[in-house]
Amino acid sequence: MKKAKTYFIYTFGCQMNKSDSERIAGDYQTRGFQPAKNVKEADEIVINTCSVRKSAEDRVIGLLLNLAKNKGKKKIILTGCMIHYGRRRLLEMLPQVDEILPINEVGFNSPSIRRDKINAWVPISNGCNSFCSYCIVPYSRGRETSRPEKDILDEIRQLIDKGYTEITLLGQNVNSFGLDKIGIGLRKARPRQGIPPFVELLEKVCRFNKLKKIRFMTSNPWDFSDALIDCIAQHLQIDRFVHLPVQSGSNRILKLMNRGYTWQDYLKLVKKLTAKVKDLTLGTDIIVGFPGETEPDFQATVNLAKKVNWQVAFVARYSPRPGTAAAKMADDVSAAEKKRRWQILENLINQPYLTNRPKVIK
Repeated sequence: MKKAKTYFIYTFGCQMNKSDSERIAGDYQTRGFQPAKNVKEADEIVINTCSVRKSAEDRVIGLLLNLAKNKGKKKIILTGCMIHYGRRRLLEMLPQVDEILPINEVGFNSPSIRRDKINAWVPISNGCNSFCSYCIVPYSRGRETSRPEKDILDEIRQLIDKGYTEITLLGQNVNSFGLDKIGIGLRKARPRQGIPPFVELLEKVCRFNKLKKIRFMTSNPWDFSDALIDCIAQHLQIDRFVHLPVQSGSNRILKLMNRGYTWQDYLKLVKKLTAKVKDLTLGTDIIVGFPGETEPDFQATVNLAKKVNWQVAFVARYSPRPGTAAAKMADDVSAAEKKRRWQILENLINQPYLTNRPKVIK
C-alpha cells in the first residue's frame, strides 16, 4: 500500500489566517494527504503569511532561510497576505518557494480541519473595500466579497451537529457583510437605513439555541450601527467583549488614515454601547508613529484612552506597507520614539489588566 503524502502548515497573523489554514488543511486531507507530526516529516510545507507589518514578513523570510537548510525534496508553498507582491516578485524575493497559492483559490468545498473542538472560526466575508491608508489588506486579499448567508448558516448548523457550542464570525470588517456591492464612499456619506445585512445574519445565528457563545470580529467604528448595538444588548449569547479598533485619537491622523470618523464619533459610539450593553468589555487596535504623528497627536490618543477605558489594546508601531497610500508619506517618527509611545500605551491600557485580562480569542 502506497504511503500517504504529508503536509505541514505554518500560520502567521490574524484569526482570518488561522481560519484559512483550517480550510487549507481540509483541502489537503480531501486529496488524501495526512498531517505530518513535524515539519521534518512533511512532503509539502505551506506557509500562510501575514503582511500587516514588515516584522511579520521578516519572520516568514527567517523561517524560509531555516527551512532551506534541510529542504531536500520537500515542496514549499507560500500563501496568505504576502501575495500582494505578485507571483513573479515573490519568487525572485524568496527563491526557496516552489509554488504560490492565492488564498482566494482555497474555497469552502472541503470541511475545515479544526483543532479547537469548542470554538469554530466561521468566515462570513473576505477582503476589504475601506482602503485605510496604512493597510495592505485590500491589496493582499482583494475587494470585499461576502459569502452567501445560506452557506454560513449551513456551516454553523453542521458545526453544532458536531458538538461546537461557540462560534466566531470573521471578516476584515464584519459590519459590511452583504454590502460589498455598494460603493464605500456612498456608504460613508449616506449611512444605510433599516437593518444592515450583518445584523440580520447575527439575529439568525442567535436562533441556534445550542450555541452558548457568539463572537464576531473585526468591526469598523464608522458603520457600527445602532441596530447592531441593540442586537448585542438583546442576545446574551453574543459575547460582551467588543473589539473596536480606533487606531488614533487625533482627528488629523484619523483623516490621514482614511478611517472615516473622528475621535468624537468614536467616543459617542462607546457611550451608546456602554449605555445599552451591560458588562461590556472593550478592546481596540492603535497605531503609534504614523507618518506625521506629532507629540500633540499622540497625546490625543492618550487622552482618548483615559476616557474610554479599554481593557485590552493591540498597539502596533507603524511600518510602511508597499503600495498603500501611507507608504508615499515620510516615515518621519523614529523607531525609538515609536517604542516610547508604544510603552506609554502599553502601561496605560494593558498593564492594569494583566491579572484579569479579558478573554480574547486569538
